[in-house]
Amino acid sequence: MDASDITELFEPVAHVAIRRMFGGHGIYDSGCIVAIESDGIIWMKADAMTLPAFEQHGLKPFTYSKNGKTFSMSYRALPDSAYDDPDELRMWFRLAEEAARRAAQAKAKGKRSR
Repeated sequence: MDASDITELFEPVAHVAIRRMFGGHGIYDSGCIVAIESDGIIWMKADAMTLPAFEQHGLKPFTYSKNGKTFSMSYRALPDSAYDDPDELRMWFRLAEEAARRAAQAKAKGKRSR
C-alpha cells in the first residue's frame, strides 16, 4: 500500500498527511498520528479508553520483532470490512483520533511539568 492508496482510503473520512516510517507509513490528522500502515495493513491508534472497542471485535495489536524479542505498540488492526465501508472507517478513525489527541495532550502536559 503506498501513500496515494492510504490517502484515497481515508478521503471520505478526513484529510490525512502521510509520512514514510519504519518501512511503512505514519498517518496523521492535524499533526497527531492516528494510524500506521505496515505491510499493507492499517493499524489504528488505541489507548485504555478505546481498547475495549478494538478487543470486542477481536482486532489484533501491532507487533514487531527486534533482536529476537517481540514488542507491541498501541495500535490495533483496522477491520477488513472498514476498508470498503466509509461509515465503519469513520467510526474507527474517530476512536483512533480520540486516542491520538489524548496521547498528544499527555505528552504536552509532561513537557510542561518538567
